[in-house]
Amino acid sequence: SQCDPGQATKYLYELLYNDPIKIILMPGCSSVSTLVAEAARMWNLIVLSYGSSSPALSNRQRFPTFFRTHPSATLHNPTRVQLFKKWGWTKIATIQQTTEVFTSTLDDLDQRVKEAGLEITFRQSFFSDPAAPVRNLKRQDARIIVGLFYETEARKVFCEVYKEKLYGKKYVWFLIGWYADNWFRIKDPAINCTEAEMAEAVEGHVTTEIVMLNPENTRSISNMTSQEFIEKLQKRLGKNPEETGGFQEAPLAYDAIWALALALNKTSAELVKKGLRLEDFNYNNKNITDEIYRALNSSAFEGVSGHVVFDASGSRMAWTLIEQLQGGVYKKIGYYDSTKDNLSWYNNDKWIGGSPPADYTKVITTFRFLSQKLFISVSVLASLGILLAIICLAFNIYNGHVRYIQNSQPYLNNMTAVGCTLALAAVFPLGLDGYHIGPGLFPFVCQARLWLLGLGFSLAYGSMFTKIWWVHTVFTKKDEKKEKRKTLEPWKLYATVGLLVGLDVVTLIIWQIVDPLHRTIEEFTKEEPKTDTDVSILPQLEHCSSTKMNTWLGIFYGFKGLLLLLGIFLAYETKSVSTEKINDHRAVGMAIYNVAVLCLITAPVTMILSSQQDAAFAFASLAVVFSSYITLVVLFVPKMRRLITRGEWQSEQQDTMKTGSSTNNNEEEKSRLLEKENRELEKIIAEKEERVSELRQQLQDRQQLRSRRRSSNPSREADNNHFSPALSSAPAPPAAPFYQPNLPLVRCLVSEQADKLGRANCDGSRVHLLYK
Repeated sequence: SQCDPGQATKYLYELLYNDPIKIILMPGCSSVSTLVAEAARMWNLIVLSYGSSSPALSNRQRFPTFFRTHPSATLHNPTRVQLFKKWGWTKIATIQQTTEVFTSTLDDLDQRVKEAGLEITFRQSFFSDPAAPVRNLKRQDARIIVGLFYETEARKVFCEVYKEKLYGKKYVWFLIGWYADNWFRIKDPAINCTEAEMAEAVEGHVTTEIVMLNPENTRSISNMTSQEFIEKLQKRLGKNPEETGGFQEAPLAYDAIWALALALNKTSAELVKKGLRLEDFNYNNKNITDEIYRALNSSAFEGVSGHVVFDASGSRMAWTLIEQLQGGVYKKIGYYDSTKDNLSWYNNDKWIGGSPPADYTKVITTFRFLSQKLFISVSVLASLGILLAIICLAFNIYNGHVRYIQNSQPYLNNMTAVGCTLALAAVFPLGLDGYHIGPGLFPFVCQARLWLLGLGFSLAYGSMFTKIWWVHTVFTKKDEKKEKRKTLEPWKLYATVGLLVGLDVVTLIIWQIVDPLHRTIEEFTKEEPKTDTDVSILPQLEHCSSTKMNTWLGIFYGFKGLLLLLGIFLAYETKSVSTEKINDHRAVGMAIYNVAVLCLITAPVTMILSSQQDAAFAFASLAVVFSSYITLVVLFVPKMRRLITRGEWQSEQQDTMKTGSSTNNNEEEKSRLLEKENRELEKIIAEKEERVSELRQQLQDRQQLRSRRRSSNPSREADNNHFSPALSSAPAPPAAPFYQPNLPLVRCLVSEQADKLGRANCDGSRVHLLYK
């Protein structure tokens, strides 16, 4: 048939419809066996093949009378699975040519690896160009690769393997063993790789091949050893065996004839018991067919190809030869007998890396922890800051009876010191990570960070904001409203701080109940260590997060940001105000400037640098430390310096201090009254000067009118002079100056204003005060 199904169909019908009656059909190729075996059941014929390897022929429902001495291509798969187990591989990748024989073989392999607890992770196929599938294997980090393709396609595959560097100590390829020994050295115009490149790419690969010649020097049922059979065959051929088609399958064909002869002998003996003969067979006699089937199915003998036995699907069970390409030459490294599950191993396998590679890149998870030197350094600064806050708090409480301290609202300053203490204490949980605590405690550390920072900010900044807000409210109002609010009520200040703290507490409680903080993991790009090629490092970083983290941060940062901006505005507005009720509001304004700038810069920077644990911690913690230090130093150090240099905390000097303070208060009150009087007087003077200007203008107009009349009527002027000699002889009065203190008008103005102010007299010196 020459492996042509058309020719096979023609010969099949010629054999069937021409005498004598046929009892057994023996095709060779898989394509012909498929056609013949599917049709033979209609004539109750047994089919015995010596060269068919297609796994599809193992289907008993489709080919119920088919047997073969050539093992199925799936016989490679038990050997492959055994090798996977031996070398400890669990993840396999495959690449196949899209033909029926390779597809069915791969399906069988998939089922067998699953039964063995293994896994085919990547499966690639190609029709003619393997470039894309090979690239996919590289991208998917395939390590153990089973290749199923013909020899011509194998050269294309390994040319692409060389280009993609998918070979070497990290990779193992499993190929079919029936290629020619020098298949990778054959020049092929379909590829653009040199012989040296191909040899480099295929080095170390493993092949599995069906044993078609018994490797052991034992006598077969024909009383010949396998070597004696080959010698007799070569003598009969009389030419080079490599040039003879089917030479490798010759032992299988020889054993097929022996299987048939033994089966017919056994069938004949069984038929005699039933009063039948083989000669009684016809195409309608199913009983004789069944006897031949049972005889073949139970065959078991030693042939020149090895032990001959058929499985339930009619396929030959045989040994598998395992070879490895070492130095460009195939070396036998073992045999596997699937019937007995026996692996014969020579222990001569060699690996480029010295040992079998891993079947996948082992990913080692490592956490990025905070630098301990940085954490310790900042913790020392925070501890010193807490100590400073305690000293300032103790100083403020101890000197609470001093008038100077009392005028700075010490209770608000105490709240500032406590808030700085809480904020500085938050530095410690900010630096705690998986290096110090386990995953179970991480949520509690997250909550501690949030509460300490939130309450610390509300107490420290809220108390300073309350001071500056009160100063702005009182001293930037109109005069009449300012007089009404001149009295300071401390409870309103405390209520304002309590409101700010209460808003934070309510927000934090709702956040903790509705969407609590928990431990989340951020993964980074895998890193390849230089020492180990089968290991990659997956860096991870722990974060405190929640489901709606951005929403909560937006609420928190939005509210705090508005407070910071408003605090800067109020501090700027009140920079020139002086008040005895809160004598340190300028220091508070300076502290607000620093805290606001640090917070407004640090908040967005830490969000951007959240993936860099050292930088994020440094920015956040140092902002807390520096803002706390600045606040404590600006608010408390000047008070300490004043009390120390002036000794105002001493009890014997309290009265003097009170008197001095009272004098200062009186002077401040007098200064404020004088400024008010000055503004009122300036207003009155401006009005009077405007009236003087009007009167002088009228006077000049009248003088001009008189001058015109004199010039037009000189006789009248003479008569007037005759009647008024006194007037004619008197000189003209000089022009009145713009301002003269002795003028009656100014004197009346000053006298009037002096009476208004309750003063007894009015002199010229008082007028100078008006222009002060």
